[in-house]
Amino acid sequence: MSRLHDQLGDYLRIRRTLGYKLARAEKLLAQFIAFLEGRGERVVTIENTLAWVTLPGGSGSWRALRLSTVRGFASYLHALDSAHEVPPADLCPNRPARATPYLYSDQEIVALMAATAILRGRLRQATYRTLIGLLSVTGMRVGEAIRLDRDDVDLAHGVLRVRDTKFGKSRELPVHPSTVQALRGYARGRDRLCPEPTTSAVLVSAAGTRLLYCAVHCTFKKLRDHVGLRPRSASCRPRIHDVRHAFAVHTVLDWYRAGLDAQPRMPLLSTYLGHVHPSDSYWYLTAAPELLELAAARLHRTERGRS
Repeated sequence: MSRLHDQLGDYLRIRRTLGYKLARAEKLLAQFIAFLEGRGERVVTIENTLAWVTLPGGSGSWRALRLSTVRGFASYLHALDSAHEVPPADLCPNRPARATPYLYSDQEIVALMAATAILRGRLRQATYRTLIGLLSVTGMRVGEAIRLDRDDVDLAHGVLRVRDTKFGKSRELPVHPSTVQALRGYARGRDRLCPEPTTSAVLVSAAGTRLLYCAVHCTFKKLRDHVGLRPRSASCRPRIHDVRHAFAVHTVLDWYRAGLDAQPRMPLLSTYLGHVHPSDSYWYLTAAPELLELAAARLHRTERGRS
């Protein structure tokens, strides 16, 4: 094993102690090191980084991702040995367009859950119906939901324990009694239809295994197409991740409509969603015209009261 491979292992260990997962970064950096070794090079330079990043077959966003990944590793190497060069951030200019969240209505969520009837097998139907419902009432990430184990679900107290999150932190989510009832009903049906699963997961596949992330996206696309949900624009397409966005927006809308002050409650929402900083939650909210209208009306009343 080369010295660069050893240094990559050290780099990944350090970053992971800070809560980063780096599964994709590990794969990309291993490919980068193999590329360098194939050229007989042992030092990271701007030139060889550019040569790897711009290999044929990648889009602008893909090149930007590879460059960003190498820059983090190169910065670490440069601190150990100044012979390593840190490529500039604008080496491959790219301005990726951030997707506009598709804000599902309650009727669309109900339709997606009902569409699970087209899936083969009663267990698969129940699993995806429960998954979509759970995402819509908790704002969980898809990965967090499929990683839930039975020990993470405390139905007696109505609490879900979310472990191994995006930022390496765990949190507890109190849920409504109706959600508890739905989870309890799913658990009874799951145990009857699959008495001997091969996983401790709450949500299981028809084979009794934990759901796969790619399979969930594929199945959701089938349900979405069956319901007839269409993109609202080139950057606003109905994705399963947008169920989380819709939860955040509807929560704040409910606060405004109830006459509550949303500002001091944003840290609560941020914590519930598993964001590191409340500012991470704010961009979710810019895609809702009705929310902006309510906020503007609140601001107008405040200004009028002051005058």
